Amino acid sequence: MAPLGSKVVLAVALTACALQAQEKQVPPAPATPAPFTLPATRDIALPNGMKVTLVPYGALPLVTVSLVIRTGAIDEGRDQVWLSALVGDMLQQGTTTRSASALADAVAGMGGDLTIRVGNDDMTASGSVLGDSAAAFVRLVGDVVRHPSFPEAEMARLVGDRQRELAISMTQPQQIVAERYAKLMYPDHPYGRIYPTSQALGTYTTSQVREFYTRNVGATRAHLFVIGKFDSTAVEQAARTGFGDWAAGQPATVNVPTPHAQRSLVVVDRPGAVQSTLEIGIPVADPSSTDWIPLQVTDALLGGSFNSRITSDIRERKGYTYSPFSTVAAHYRTATWHESADVTTSATGASMKEIFGQIDSLRTTPPSADEVKGIQNYLAGVWVLRASTQTGLLGQLEFADSHGLDHAWLSDYIPRVYQVTPSDVRGMAEKYLDPSKMAIVVAGDKKVIADQLTPYGTPVQ
Repeated sequence: MAPLGSKVVLAVALTACALQAQEKQVPPAPATPAPFTLPATRDIALPNGMKVTLVPYGALPLVTVSLVIRTGAIDEGRDQVWLSALVGDMLQQGTTTRSASALADAVAGMGGDLTIRVGNDDMTASGSVLGDSAAAFVRLVGDVVRHPSFPEAEMARLVGDRQRELAISMTQPQQIVAERYAKLMYPDHPYGRIYPTSQALGTYTTSQVREFYTRNVGATRAHLFVIGKFDSTAVEQAARTGFGDWAAGQPATVNVPTPHAQRSLVVVDRPGAVQSTLEIGIPVADPSSTDWIPLQVTDALLGGSFNSRITSDIRERKGYTYSPFSTVAAHYRTATWHESADVTTSATGASMKEIFGQIDSLRTTPPSADEVKGIQNYLAGVWVLRASTQTGLLGQLEFADSHGLDHAWLSDYIPRVYQVTPSDVRGMAEKYLDPSKMAIVVAGDKKVIADQLTPYGTPVQ
């Protein structure tokens, strides 16, 4: 048995440690990041309208290839939600000269992978392979996208996979809220149609997939990016021979919506839920606007970084939630700011009060220069870190291209971040983040949260 004196010393030490642990550890201030320099690119325009961008980058013998085609949900009709996703699924089932297994073997033999992703505005066939396989992989991507076999025998399986994905999504409050928020923000527009009904999904046919592909996939909508260490001459030749005779097709769809900009409250009842899922948002400027970068600083300071005001408030100080976040989500010539959080049911109203309180505070009082400088260092650091990888740099190039921005926009990003002043941040909040015009979606136990939501309006159906 330990002596009494030892127990007292131990108790004092433990108490001191406990008190010390209760104090939030303040991390050191981030240093100013290294400057960002966009690597030199070779930009090629093929006669059929397709664009090619080659970016020699890095010392490792690896290359990332991405073929971006401007189609996706934006080209779906009201009764075609997820049809474009099924087109992407079918493209991976083989070509007129390669079965799905032969395709997989070919990609594996290059030491890499091939993924086809379909979003709202683009369809992307991409992968990373060994550098000496870059030209062969470009030709393979061309075969996959240009000569799909669309095997009828695979359609039922792929629809079944999507049915299961849909069923799972409809059990997740975050997905339910995202769907209702999209409908509210972009009514009667493809951006507002996130999920199909199970019944509609089950009616899609291979003929519809083939028709969507024929109508929306072509050279004039395509941009090939190749980044890494590779033989530029061989890759350019592969791009010209693999895509040069591809039919131009129709130009990309331009369908810019007018997003919802008025206070609306939607409540999704989830009886017995121990948490409420919140989504609060409003239309803001898109990346083509000079306000976009000041908005990025404003968002990161308000809710879009771990040390942001909303996160520090409702996560650190109040303990209402674990992982709140905000972001500015952009499509071509339209964007919205939104804050998302899963909060304790009993603190639903209190969380919303704090969120709107932080917004109101920023709309009236500029932040300190030190707070803005910390956020600027954070954004610049993230930008440089992303550009240090092939996939990160690819994402930056694709973002600029999708929004009609030139390479100078990427090179000027960090200097423009540091040009934002505290007054600019307050001005962005005042100009765009008007709580009286924000859409609100809440999924939670309605009988518990109804009274808490009374200050925020009458729920709409």
